[in-house]
Amino acid sequence: MKTIVLYKINIERLLPLLLLVLSSCGNREQNKNTERVPNVVLIFTDDQGYNDVGVFGANDIATPNLDQMAREGAMLTSYYSAQAVCSASRAGILTGCYPNRIGIHNALGPDNTHGINASETTLAEMLKSKGYKTGIFGKWHLGHHPKFLPTRHGFDEWFGIPYSNDMWPYHPQQGPIFNFPDLPLYENETVVDTLTEQSQLTTRITERSVDFIHRNKDEPFFLYVPHPQPHVPLFVSDKFKGKSNRGLYGDVIMELDWSVGQIMEALKNNGLEENTIVMFTSDNGPWLSYGNHAGSALPFREGKGTAWEGGQREPFIIKYPKAIPAGKTIAVPIMAIDILPSIAEVTQAELPNRTIDGKSVWKVLTGESNESPQEAYFFYYRVNELFGVRYGEWKLYFPHRYRTMIGQEPGKDGSPGNYKMIDMEEIELYNVVNDESEIKNVAAKYPKIVAEIKLLANNMRSRLGDSLLELEGSETRQAGQLE
Repeated sequence: MKTIVLYKINIERLLPLLLLVLSSCGNREQNKNTERVPNVVLIFTDDQGYNDVGVFGANDIATPNLDQMAREGAMLTSYYSAQAVCSASRAGILTGCYPNRIGIHNALGPDNTHGINASETTLAEMLKSKGYKTGIFGKWHLGHHPKFLPTRHGFDEWFGIPYSNDMWPYHPQQGPIFNFPDLPLYENETVVDTLTEQSQLTTRITERSVDFIHRNKDEPFFLYVPHPQPHVPLFVSDKFKGKSNRGLYGDVIMELDWSVGQIMEALKNNGLEENTIVMFTSDNGPWLSYGNHAGSALPFREGKGTAWEGGQREPFIIKYPKAIPAGKTIAVPIMAIDILPSIAEVTQAELPNRTIDGKSVWKVLTGESNESPQEAYFFYYRVNELFGVRYGEWKLYFPHRYRTMIGQEPGKDGSPGNYKMIDMEEIELYNVVNDESEIKNVAAKYPKIVAEIKLLANNMRSRLGDSLLELEGSETRQAGQLE
């Protein structure tokens, strides 16, 4: 005969345990997103000026999404691109190196046979080693031959163009001296179309970016969105045509702002907003010779292709609710080369095993420090020409030749004006905190500051060279070459 034992269950004692189990199950998905390493989103426009975002001074272009991003995050008012031209600038922000260290100069085009070297570590490769999914949607511009494409340099997927959007035969102002092929549109390593018109490109890049977020919401990801606009020729979809108070250029900026809003909304809808670092900036200043088709760098001097503030001082907004206080304005100088090591610190990723120039500014971004870890920033252009140095509140320029549109007839409606070349024959020094427009040369008044900066420059010349003085650097590396 079997014995049946009855157990008396104390419901009051079990109820808290049952509730705890149910709560744990219900919050599992939420915890998975909040406890993991942060996602990283880098939105990177082309030739956009400092004065082309509402919170940075634009009063004739509506940028509500960027303005909101600044209110909820931080805006950097002394952020510099790595160089004042396309390819070099992209090389700097993706590798943490001065572009001339890794052999990337100027803007690579369809005729170039070199690109980023496989031995360099990109931001995508660094994060991929931590298990991140990586995607780029937009303009690459670090080499268009197969071995240089982004899918060979850490990106799982790519949709976009290999170089600037003016490097094609349909640019209305190119004329007979140009011999560019059709502008290819890539899906990973396959050309899926040749563009004869680009008005839907910003929309298509945005849709791909949003889809990437949806598909990778359950694992950490790095999303890089290097928009080809507002580089000339300008294109905008019908939904923004004629909407701004700054003509076609302003319409383009409004559509880029819309794109930012779509990406931010996708993050929010997937519960990723709190655990995602979102950055917005541009590769260099405005291409001033294009007049009403160019942006504005005001109050800064000059634009793209120069080492003056207007050439490399860019709008930069970063949002990361977990660590960066909302509504913060950061005036500490920071350069694009500092982004990679900063992301490495917060994600606990290993830095590249080769020498880089950037240093982590994460403590500056979070408000833990008001001191830059960099002693100075060096402004190179073309092939290793050291034009200037930012040192604290000071900016020193060495004698060099630069271009200006001052006193020249600006271009209009897509046609460029002609630059005038200026030869700077003596060292010039400006206090860019008190004289942000670089009007008053105070080199004669501060000889000690000039001497200190010259010592710093000589040290950098020994490492990275200076073709203005015909000096070779001991630490420069070659770009990747075709076999």
